[in-house]
Amino acid sequence: MSAVFSLILMLAMPVQEVAAPHAMPGEEPVDPYTASPSNAGARPFEGDSMARAFGGQAGIGKIVDRFVEANFADPRIGEIFANHDRVRLRRTLFEQFCYLLNAGCSYSGRDMKTAHRDLGVQQADMNRLVENLQMAMTAEGVSFAAQNRFLSRLAPMRGDVVER
Repeated sequence: MSAVFSLILMLAMPVQEVAAPHAMPGEEPVDPYTASPSNAGARPFEGDSMARAFGGQAGIGKIVDRFVEANFADPRIGEIFANHDRVRLRRTLFEQFCYLLNAGCSYSGRDMKTAHRDLGVQQADMNRLVENLQMAMTAEGVSFAAQNRFLSRLAPMRGDVVER
């Protein structure tokens, strides 16, 4: 749920589709869907430099934790998140970021268009979401250059997230 999320058909590599669980322990059930790396909305970075810039899986986890909490607490966009499964959101964002940063994860979430359908996300909401992500990355010591590279990878997803 961020500028960070919209589906772009991309991967030239083969896609392995698997049946996704409706929910992991501690999560609310969701409608069935087919998990696929293409659901992450972008292709992963090559090599491990971006994963290292983000502190590996541990650093990515800290960023996602800060980001999720900031969005739920944000007076401008918090209502978008109010009735959502925080546990599932945290897990799928971690998987997505970890996958895209090439830090050794798979993405098991829904595609960006489906995940954000009927949320009413506006351009201003998306801008605020990006600000929250930037604050989380800065707080965890991610360089400005690495932040910009990551945001540029996420930016095309905007079209599948913003509804009006």
